[in-house]
Amino acid sequence: METKILLENGTNELEVLEFTLAGNSYGINVAKIREIIPYQAVTPVPNAHPSIEGVFMPRDVMITAIDLKNCLQRGESEGGGLFIVTNFNGLDIAFHVDQVIGIHRVSWTEIIKPDSTISNSEDGVSTGIIKKNNKLIIILDFEKIISDINPETGLKVQEIEEMGNRGRNETPILIAEDSALLNKLIVEALNKAGYVNLTHTENGQQAWDLLNQWKDEGALDVNVQCIITDIEMPKMDGHRLTKLVKTDDVLKKIPVIIFSSLINEEMRRKGEQLGADAQLTKPEIGNLVRTLDDVLGIS
Repeated sequence: METKILLENGTNELEVLEFTLAGNSYGINVAKIREIIPYQAVTPVPNAHPSIEGVFMPRDVMITAIDLKNCLQRGESEGGGLFIVTNFNGLDIAFHVDQVIGIHRVSWTEIIKPDSTISNSEDGVSTGIIKKNNKLIIILDFEKIISDINPETGLKVQEIEEMGNRGRNETPILIAEDSALLNKLIVEALNKAGYVNLTHTENGQQAWDLLNQWKDEGALDVNVQCIITDIEMPKMDGHRLTKLVKTDDVLKKIPVIIFSSLINEEMRRKGEQLGADAQLTKPEIGNLVRTLDDVLGIS
């Protein structure tokens, strides 16, 4: 089963693939999926993380296979089922699941953010929940799952330390990022790089509301001179936020940097069509700082 991104740009919609593990329904953004293939035997890797089943090479490309059931503490997968082959953060990874149910087209406004009784804001692996056909589908945070297995795949904060001492910079920057952990890490990393005037929001809707408030108050320049946004966010995604900013006669002058795990060839084209000034994949926090310096004209 191959997947294609069919959504128009900036509509605030996504396609969620529903799959099952141990009888429970879970979801993944179709934009992360390269293909879905039948399970095939893998080669175990000595001393690997318990959730890593092994590696295999379809079409001469080495792919790591992850036992998703093990990750979610639902037992261990055996032969059979399917591999959902994904690409995000520049990594090709296959997740072993029991069954694929189908694809749901939904608006980001339909996604319910898990509260603290379900998922600790920094430790949980659920980014949202949707209700379809009287059934709850838990959308998983695959980036968090992989960074828990191998922290080296996460935000490379050490890149900031390698830049050495940098001066303090008061340029106001607005950040839209729904992950509490990544929001915290991005703010900490930018602070280390000298950027200290940061406003962070949990989704594109919050960012859009602030932008309009500042515009109405005539206080745009003192509150925001650059926007950094994720793509996947509840209520309003980063592509919709970018489209709204770049089609507004007053706001369109503000540089928009898309900082997301989803930056691949297809998504990059979408971002360009929407007017994004730069697009970076999430581990590249050092490149984010260099891009900020560039778009703000800081030498």
